Amino acid sequence: MKKLFTCFVICILWTSAIYGQKISNMEMVDAITNQPYSLDKNKASIAQVFIFYTLKCPYPKLYNSRIRALKEKYSSSKITFALVNPHADQEDETIEKLASLAFAKNNQIPFLLDENQVFTKMTGVKKIPEVVIITAGPTGYSVAYRGAIDNNAQAMESATVHYLDTALEDITKRDRPSPTVTRAVGCNIRFTP
Repeated sequence: MKKLFTCFVICILWTSAIYGQKISNMEMVDAITNQPYSLDKNKASIAQVFIFYTLKCPYPKLYNSRIRALKEKYSSSKITFALVNPHADQEDETIEKLASLAFAKNNQIPFLLDENQVFTKMTGVKKIPEVVIITAGPTGYSVAYRGAIDNNAQAMESATVHYLDTALEDITKRDRPSPTVTRAVGCNIRFTP
């Protein structure tokens, strides 16, 4: 019983530590437009959603239609969406190849190059596709949610818990997302030294 209680306390503390984790303004280049993108440039948004996405990992592609639907659903709510590539300039993840991603182009979603993985490390993301929602407040930017899009990457119709949608609904109601952290599945991010 004591072990169970200790585990519970650790989980609560870990979850609380993620919510409100401070994030510095970051500037990344959008591979589609070749223009700079920053948190400050989008600070009028009530939330900024960053989906970690690479060309080689098959998991994010399974979410394309779900990402598109969420972007459309929240477009009038001042919520912005962007894809983040943590493997920019590694192997086949060149700016030319990233710029040709039809999904990002066709849906007008920025595809950001996280060179040197600064943003990835700052947010604590480890998987592709993992999501981070960043909100602005009086003391700066903070992580409101980090984790999975939903509970079934393989089959959209089999997903029963829609974590990202729920978190965004909570934010639009000015509530704290619950949960604030979930376990993402997918490809591991290859961190550079």
